[in-house]
Amino acid sequence: MTITSIIQPSTHDLGAFTVRRVLPSPKRTMVGPFIFVDEFGPTIIPPGHAMDVRPHPHIGLATVTWLFEGAINHRDSLGTSATIRPGQVNLMTAGKGIVHSERGLAEERDREKPIYGMQTWLALPDGMEDIAPAFESHADLPLIEDTCVSARIIMGTLWGRTAATTQHAQTIYAEIVLAPGGSIPIDAEADERAVMLVGGEATIDGQPLEPFSLAVLAPGAAMRLASAQGGRVMLLGGEAFASPRHVWWNFVHSSRERINEAKREWSDGAFPLVPGDEEEFIPLPKVPLTRSE
Repeated sequence: MTITSIIQPSTHDLGAFTVRRVLPSPKRTMVGPFIFVDEFGPTIIPPGHAMDVRPHPHIGLATVTWLFEGAINHRDSLGTSATIRPGQVNLMTAGKGIVHSERGLAEERDREKPIYGMQTWLALPDGMEDIAPAFESHADLPLIEDTCVSARIIMGTLWGRTAATTQHAQTIYAEIVLAPGGSIPIDAEADERAVMLVGGEATIDGQPLEPFSLAVLAPGAAMRLASAQGGRVMLLGGEAFASPRHVWWNFVHSSRERINEAKREWSDGAFPLVPGDEEEFIPLPKVPLTRSE
C-alpha cells in the first residue's frame, strides 16, 4: 500500500483568501516534526485588502513560510524585518517564546496582488522546546532539474542534495513542479512522509492525489511521483517523535502546563513587543481553531 491515509483539509475563509488546514487533524497530529500544515490561495487579493496577521505569540515550535506567488512582510520580537518572496524560505524558531506579525506590502495595498503558498510549523524535539528564539532566511536552495521536473529542497537532504536551512529534528521538505509527462522518485529514508497536491494533477505509484489533501505515505517504500498533465506537489516529513506534542492556538509543547503558562503570559502582556508593529495584537481566544488535546 503506497498511501496509508488521506487527511482532508478543513477550510477557513479569511475574507480575502481561503486557508486549507490538514494538520493537526482528528486523524493525525504530526508527520515527522510537521505539526501544522496550512495551504492558502491561489487567489488575487483585491485593492484595499491585504494579508494582515497582527502580532501573536508562539512557543515550542519553528514556523516555515514558503510562497509560490506574492510577498509578505515579516516582523518579530527579535527585531527582524524581512520580506518573504517565492523561492525563499523563512524559518522562525520560537523556542521559549517569540511574537511576530505577517502583513501585505504597504506599496501593494491599493492594487491587486496574488497570494499562494504554505505556512507550516515544526515541533521542536525533546530538550530543545525552550531554546532561544531565532530567525533565518535562505534563497540559495538546492534545485533538482530534469526535462519535465524541478524540485526545490526547502529543508533536509533529498535526491543527494542538502538545504542550508537549520533542522532541529531530521526534516524533509520540498516543492516539486511536474511538467506534463514528468516524474521523480520519492526517497524512502525519512521515518514519516506525506505529499500534498497544491496545483494541477499528480499520482504517487499510479494512485491519483486529491487536491489539497495530505496523503500519508507508507514508511520505508521507494515510490514515484508523476503527472500526465502537470502539477505542483509538496513533499514533507522526517523524524518520528517518541513523545507526544500538545497544540493549543499558537502554542506547541510536550507540557500542557507550559502551554497554560504561555496563555497566562500572553494575557498578562509578558511577551515582548514587535518593533515597528507595537499597536495591535491578537487576543487570546476562548476556543482556538487549532488545538489537539
